[in-house]
Amino acid sequence: MLVAGTEGKNKGCEMRLLWDFTACLLQVEMAGRTQMVFLNENVTISCKIPDSPHLDINSIGITWFQKTRTSETDTKLFEYFGNHREASQRGASVSLQSLQRGDASLQLPGVRLEDAGEYRCELVVTPQKAQGTVTLEVVAPPVSSLSKQVVVKDNEEKHIFCTSSGFYPEHINITWKKWTQKDPQFRELSKNITTDHIVENEDGTFNITSHLRLKPSLEDNGTIYQCVVWHVSLPTIQSFDFHLIIHPDDPEGRETSFLEVKTSTHLCSMCTDVFRVSLEHGEYEIEICFVCLVSGICLGWVICIYLSPLLLFSR
Repeated sequence: MLVAGTEGKNKGCEMRLLWDFTACLLQVEMAGRTQMVFLNENVTISCKIPDSPHLDINSIGITWFQKTRTSETDTKLFEYFGNHREASQRGASVSLQSLQRGDASLQLPGVRLEDAGEYRCELVVTPQKAQGTVTLEVVAPPVSSLSKQVVVKDNEEKHIFCTSSGFYPEHINITWKKWTQKDPQFRELSKNITTDHIVENEDGTFNITSHLRLKPSLEDNGTIYQCVVWHVSLPTIQSFDFHLIIHPDDPEGRETSFLEVKTSTHLCSMCTDVFRVSLEHGEYEIEICFVCLVSGICLGWVICIYLSPLLLFSR
């Protein structure tokens, strides 16, 4: 984007090898109307004289202004002319070497949310002046999480949480989708979804949690649910999958935990069988024999692990 100091344009100036600022129109080039930067990153706000030759640093002056969304007046961030150099913004700078090449770009380190707003570059190459503006948008991408695997009993109600935190600006969109073996395409869900109010953090970023309420049956085993997150800071949407595993009630009256572990100790006749594993009716029995260092007695440690038939089948 080219911005001229006065109206009109002398096209003949573009063809000259050496600039004559008394005859040519001074222009500055900005990096578009809007520039996006991530929170806490360093940013260069571009302001350049296009096709500029080497300039006399003593004839150049540059001033950068900022107008925030909550302010109606400009604030001076950086100023340089002659031997005078002043920076009122933390870390704001313009390279003098680059300035001699017609590059008056502003460097801002560790961008904060309050750095967002309109920036104006005012450049003087005696006797002419030009200026340009650009809007700086500061964004922070969400950090999202979701359970990878959910295990429930048949007809047991379960709430699944999809959390996004540390994002800016406030607007975010979270949707849920479902995939089944009968319908192997992700379909968007509209029922049993609750999204909490957005919470603002101390640093000005935001958090949000969306809940999906489930009450599945055995036929829902293996269903894949997906949390989809959209935010302006993301180059593309984020999607997070979790797999549903249904644990049926055991007809033999065992405890209905997904994984049941029982341990016991006993005296071993000898310590030759150091490690033994057996499997019967879905129950792993692991025996480990070792010598007690205190008593010198050979002890055996037996671990019984019950796995549901559904889990055994899925493996």
